[in-house]
Amino acid sequence: MLFPDRVLSGMRPTGALHIGHYHGALKNWVKLQEEHPCFFFVADWHALTTHYETPEVLEASVWDMLVDWFAAGIDPQKSTVFLQSRVPEHAELFLLLSMATPLGWLERVPTYKDQIEKLKDRDLATYGFLGYPLMQAADILIYRASMVPVGEDQVPHIEMTREIARRFNHLFGREPGFEEKAQAAVKKLGGKAGKQFMEARTKWQQDGDAAARDAGRALVAAASVPQEDRERLIGYLEGGTRSVLAEPAAKLTETPKLPGLDGQKMSKSYGNAVLMREEPKVLTEKIRRMTTDPARVRRSDPGEPERCPVWQLHKVYSDEATRDWVVKGCRSAGIGCLECKQPLIDAMLREQQGWRERAQPYLDDPAMLRAIVADGCDRARKAAQETMHDVRDVMGLNYT
Repeated sequence: MLFPDRVLSGMRPTGALHIGHYHGALKNWVKLQEEHPCFFFVADWHALTTHYETPEVLEASVWDMLVDWFAAGIDPQKSTVFLQSRVPEHAELFLLLSMATPLGWLERVPTYKDQIEKLKDRDLATYGFLGYPLMQAADILIYRASMVPVGEDQVPHIEMTREIARRFNHLFGREPGFEEKAQAAVKKLGGKAGKQFMEARTKWQQDGDAAARDAGRALVAAASVPQEDRERLIGYLEGGTRSVLAEPAAKLTETPKLPGLDGQKMSKSYGNAVLMREEPKVLTEKIRRMTTDPARVRRSDPGEPERCPVWQLHKVYSDEATRDWVVKGCRSAGIGCLECKQPLIDAMLREQQGWRERAQPYLDDPAMLRAIVADGCDRARKAAQETMHDVRDVMGLNYT
């Protein structure tokens, strides 16, 4: 491949996270960091697109969220964890991409209209809010990420990011003397590899042989040549121009539907969330009060698990034997709702105990947390600067 095999994902800082954040995203992040180089960032600029009038809560929200990330198992030795606002190259790429991104592309993003509808209590008639999908694209493209873990509702945004990268490469990758520079880069591959590359190029461009294209990409990935030559070689292989920005792929992830205490979607703004580091007594009381099947008015009334929000949590937390016990007991009225909830409470307390233990060192020593993030910001900025050097080069801005 031309660009590194790299995962990029981020979250807006909302303070202490709830269990929906863990099972919907963090759990997958922990798995991905064992398989790929990962960049995970706090999207603090994005928080200002909808909450610009309350900046005083931002700092505490950032650090509370980061504690939960590390408590969940994000390992700063395996993943690069950083703050978006500490890497100014994000803003520079956002600005430069805005010069050539059609306005209609931003207005058609499904989440744009959805947020306008949902957040009617906020003044979102701002340039920042209109541009947030492009800022998200810049967040991805600045690291030349090959994979972005998302749910199905975010796939349209990844597709737009791919279109933005494609448009940028088409507009600005047409450097003078491209053909000659690409052929010079082929010679740098060496005699045998260069011949194999040209054969793969011919098979792909003339016959549409995808296997040949992949073989050509593999040759480029294995070559010891400068980054700009890698970009030219991929463009030459695929019949295009110099590929400066990578087109990311959406890595679909299953997101369990975790209901809140009232059966609605779990959200701190709804007051129905179970936090990742609840006090055991508070967690127990929350689950004991949780909404159940409305048909079970009395203990003797049979119920239906599929109508009960508690059952959705059992699907995540309970083993097969416990789930069978719940289904049979609920439908036959053999168990009461409080009995049904107890094994769920026990499982959730066990899970949270590990999170609290991992969080404690960061709570005891906030300076350690800040040092880890500062190191991640340095690493992220180095990668971002490499991209911006090439972006400025093709846009004619490297003249100083």
